[in-house]
Parts: sequence; structure tokens; C-alpha cells
Amino acid sequence: MTFSIVGRDARTGDLGVAVASKFLAVGALVPFVRGGVGAVATQSYVNPTFGPEGLRLLATGLDAAAVGAHFQATDSGIAQRQFGLVGADGRSVTFTGPDCHAWAGGYAAANVAIQGNILAGPGVVEAMRAAWEAGSGLPLPRRLLAALNAGDAAGGDRRGRQSAALVCAGPGRGYGGLTDDWVNLRADDHAEPCRELARLLDLHDLLFTRPESIRPLTDEELAWLRALLVAQGHATALPGGPWDADTEAAAWALFGTENLEERWVPGGQVDPVALAYLRAQYPTRVG
Repeated sequence: MTFSIVGRDARTGDLGVAVASKFLAVGALVPFVRGGVGAVATQSYVNPTFGPEGLRLLATGLDAAAVGAHFQATDSGIAQRQFGLVGADGRSVTFTGPDCHAWAGGYAAANVAIQGNILAGPGVVEAMRAAWEAGSGLPLPRRLLAALNAGDAAGGDRRGRQSAALVCAGPGRGYGGLTDDWVNLRADDHAEPCRELARLLDLHDLLFTRPESIRPLTDEELAWLRALLVAQGHATALPGGPWDADTEAAAWALFGTENLEERWVPGGQVDPVALAYLRAQYPTRVG
């Protein structure tokens, strides 16, 4: 009752899963990822133990095919199961039990496993495969999401739409470098869950990505920013002229309020992406 893609970025080693379904909170049951180890999607009368057990077995050195064989040998309900696995070495496997509801099937190659059941037809998997192959230059979350969107556009789950999820991990890639989880986003109950997931990923990139470029604030931008800082209560008054310590302290407080700390640049410099976001959020504040 789900379609998913498990993938690995061959350049960075990052691993991830993207999934969508006519099912409440599919992200709570299907995707499992561990940086430097592997990624698992378990679905169709889902056996949620496949996630942690698959990652445990991959961590011991078994490859994806051996883990898949273990699932088939030990699960009495395997005929109704479906899963996809990709290990940290890029080896993959997809499995569709003979009793999965039609249409059901998948595709596996180096660094990717795609699978789905109760789909509009085989074109869903084919569209996901084409999008994955076309997106080789994209960051892993964008590449996985592009494939998921392609499957959705090709008909996806033929019962309709309800939820979607995107999980990616890589060693030290998480918040503050203290965790491996890099992206972990869910649309649990939404009329257009893949579209909502795209919106959430855009927001994630805004809030958790460092600036690609910086530049000095113009005089007009500085005047606008100071007026905004006073209006929002981060300062009672600010002088004109060049950037100063009081303006910096108030601007830092604004960036913290907006969760833009990762895009903060001191000394009167600015990340154009953060500035564009602030000007869109506060369009009536002018200097």
C-alpha cells in the first residue's frame, strides 16, 4: 500500500529513504536509516522489525542480499511483505512477496532500491527509476524526493494520497555534527503529501544550510533592517551610519527568533538567502 525509494549518494556515502502512501503517518513505520550502515524500507503488511534488524545485520558486515535472504527465511508472513535495502557499500536488494496486492514490484541496482504495491501500474516504478537516474547531480534528499514525486505523478498508490516521509543520514551530518540524522521530515496526513514534503525540505534547507555566498548590506538594506529590529522589539533605538555593535546584537536576536542561526554572518555582512526570507516575512518594514 506504499511506494518507496532507498538510495545512497555514491559521492558522499549518505543514505536515505523517501516513501509515500495512502496510509496515516507512513514515516513512522517504513523508513529506517543509519549513517555509515545502510537504509531499509519495509512495507506491505509491514513488518517493522525489518528496519532495526536489517540495520543491525548490515552493521555486522552482512550485505543487502544476505539480509534480504534472512528476512525471507525467518518471517512466516514473508509472502505478503515488501522491502528494499541499500548497504553502506552500495549493494542493494528489493523483494516483493507473491501475495502482495497488485500492482506490486520493484527495481534494484547499485545504490538504489525502488518498490511499491497497490500501485497504478509498473509505470510508477519506471518513472521513479528514470528520475533517480536523471538526478545524479542532486544532493541525496533532492534526488530521493524527485524520484518520489515522479512516482506520484505516474499514479503512485492507486487508492490515493495521505502521507509521505523523507529520511537521510550520514556520519556527523546531523544537527551540530552530534548525530547522523541529516533530514527527517514527515507529512503525516495531507491532501498532497509529496508537495508538502517538498515545502518542508525547502524550509529545512533554509534553516539548516550554511550560506553559499555573503555580501555587505547596502545602505538601504541596513536602514530597513534597523527599522525592523526596532519594530520587532530587538532594540529601542539604533543609530544611522555604519554597522555597529548594537545593531549586531539586535540582528543576532532577530536571527535567533527566526531560527536562522546557521545563516548568520556578523560584521554587517549578510547571506542573500536569509535576507530575502526576512524581507518576504516582513514586507511592510522599510527604512
